[in-house]
Amino acid sequence: MISVTKLLFAREYYGDSLRYTKSAHAMRNGAGEGMGPVVVWNSTKTCNLKCRHCYMSSDSKKYQDELTTAEAKAFIDDLADFHVPVLLFSGGEPLIRPDFFELAEYAQQKGVRPTLSTNGTLITREVAARIKEIGVGYVGISLDGLQDVNDKFRGVEGAFEKAMAGIQNCVAVGQRVGLRFTINHHNIQELDNIFDFIERENINRVCFYHLVYSGRGSAMQDQDVTAEESRRAMDTIIRRTKDFEDRGLEKEILTVDNHCDGVYMYLKAVAEGNEAQAEQIRKYIAMNGGNRSGIAFGEVDPFGYVHPDQFTQHHTFGNVRERKFSEIWQDTSHPIMAGLKDRKPLLKGRCAKCSFIDNCNGNFRTRAEAVTGDFWESDPSCYLTDEEIGIKGGSN
Repeated sequence: MISVTKLLFAREYYGDSLRYTKSAHAMRNGAGEGMGPVVVWNSTKTCNLKCRHCYMSSDSKKYQDELTTAEAKAFIDDLADFHVPVLLFSGGEPLIRPDFFELAEYAQQKGVRPTLSTNGTLITREVAARIKEIGVGYVGISLDGLQDVNDKFRGVEGAFEKAMAGIQNCVAVGQRVGLRFTINHHNIQELDNIFDFIERENINRVCFYHLVYSGRGSAMQDQDVTAEESRRAMDTIIRRTKDFEDRGLEKEILTVDNHCDGVYMYLKAVAEGNEAQAEQIRKYIAMNGGNRSGIAFGEVDPFGYVHPDQFTQHHTFGNVRERKFSEIWQDTSHPIMAGLKDRKPLLKGRCAKCSFIDNCNGNFRTRAEAVTGDFWESDPSCYLTDEEIGIKGGSN
């Protein structure tokens, strides 16, 4: 995750304290000194929508053998002991779990900051007030465009209107809320509209996700954006973030799942002759160290299995019903887990030769594996040219 706001203007939001510290890039088992990783818990696979790019392939049926309330509390107890800073409740749709409020409040009481990733369609005014009351730090609501575009991707007519109501209900009760927008070939033209939307609706934050080929998203490889479209998308995001800053609007703008975004921002500042900003960007991306799946970020699925991140469900390191998460996370007997903690010697292709390897860390491994069959090959979504990343004789 890259904070465009932080890199451009050195603004400090909660997550920046986990991403941009002097020790972050050197960690092997957590987000920072004395911390465990940020953990996503896909608390249920059941969902009331059927999004075409869902990495969990969720749908409306009931799944058996998901973690019980008691098992979830034992899991949270271990996260607290491991000093995990954030537990992100995701799904499916986490608000479908009848014990969501009980478990989120339990995490908060244990000193683990609960956050929520949701489609927003179930957030009534009463639900929003309860979310605020129990201390949920942030609510991320997924939208993939405005009404017609979003409903097409979400697979349910009316999903946009219900999500809009959820957003407005969060804003009304003072709950920090943001959008989660997955960029693809069909909605890239919506970016300016999304910026207009978050200003109009008083939304605090927006995360622009790059597509990862996982779950139903595996079928969308041919609908991903091109390298040129990625560059234009970043130009729009940078331009609109600067516009917000110029007008005194405090909005947190982030991109997710493509660490060449930070390098692109650095190169763009250099090309524009903005040496001070270029140096600031380079400092922050060096602190962060790039993709940290398997290090500062991990995932537990609805059935208790531990994975490097929510998109890498096909590599499993253990189950929290059998061993504590903290033990599994520090166990490097699995070659993928061991490799993720020190991946640079294993990277191949352009990633291995890239002069910005310390700032990107090989980007997203799941995309590389989906396209090439090799977990350690180059990430095909890197949109920088060979010349830009210091590979002589190249041009693509």
